[in-house]
Amino acid sequence: MSRALVLPHVWENRRVLITGHTGFKGSWLSVWLMRLGARVAGFALAPDTAPNLSEQAGIEAGMQPVRGDVRDARAVADAVRGFAPEIVFHLAAQPLVRRGYADPLGTFATNVMGTANVLEAARQGGARGVIVVSSDKCYANREWVWPYREDDALGGHDPYSASKACAELAAAAWRSSFPGMAIATARAGNVIGGGDWAAERLLPDCVRAFAAGEAVRLRHPGATRPWQHVLEPLAGYLLLAQRLLDAPATVAEAWNFGPDPAEAHSVGAVVEAFAALWPGARGWVREGEGGQPHEAGLLAVSAAKARARLDWRPRLKLAEALEWTAGWYRRHREGAPALALMGEQIALYTARLASAATP
Repeated sequence: MSRALVLPHVWENRRVLITGHTGFKGSWLSVWLMRLGARVAGFALAPDTAPNLSEQAGIEAGMQPVRGDVRDARAVADAVRGFAPEIVFHLAAQPLVRRGYADPLGTFATNVMGTANVLEAARQGGARGVIVVSSDKCYANREWVWPYREDDALGGHDPYSASKACAELAAAAWRSSFPGMAIATARAGNVIGGGDWAAERLLPDCVRAFAAGEAVRLRHPGATRPWQHVLEPLAGYLLLAQRLLDAPATVAEAWNFGPDPAEAHSVGAVVEAFAALWPGARGWVREGEGGQPHEAGLLAVSAAKARARLDWRPRLKLAEALEWTAGWYRRHREGAPALALMGEQIALYTARLASAATP
């Protein structure tokens, strides 16, 4: 049987804690795990957007949610002790580059000390493994290096990126200092998918602008990013966790999950492709360049290691990922329930995995 399958029997009744379950990726991961039969608990702040996918899909009805801040070490420890998870997926973070400029101290407190708090709580609570969800932006901004590999230098020009590099170092320190618990980090590229309502993210900005009959305003239309559907890296996280449970010594390290380098496209090209899928879309206009903070112009990660050792690989080309995303938003606007749309796409993606695994 292919190692690239997400296996329901592995997750049936498995105790899993997700930090940041109210976020975009956390909501999708929560739904997928519950569909696999896992016993899921969540630890997160209340959603910070209205609307938000967590409430639209009603995900907390099927899990054990706890409201809390990962900067509060005692609250994190209490949540872990009370639920006793076997696996922890740590997604809670301050996830936005520009918010990092506005609140650098809060960004470091959440992304670095929050990660340390989760790692220590998981260690003290007896968890078997932790997946720390990181970012492709944890690498030093050397834009002539492309794509980044797991052994490339960590760094980051801006507070958000640097905080993710520090979180990687924290995970590595806990991994080498306390070998009783398996720790892996997962560095994903830019994710897209239905139900993302965050500010200052490309496709949510497009949906808001197009729905209002306006052109979307772009700061850096030429910036190139490794776009992928949200289910792609989540499949990687689940495969990685399965291996942590089965053979932790073989995978307790850093992993990239991203599209093929040829699938890295500019912001402007992605908007144009998405606009073609949205009737009446007005396209994009360039926002004034003056006063814009630095953002990397070129980002891509190599997932060669995940391909070779986890049998993970992207299953959706960017054009198909955009179709799934646009279709989700359009159908939801027409009245389709968010949870049903998520379940439908998870089922389609799972079938894609099974089909690819068939000899």
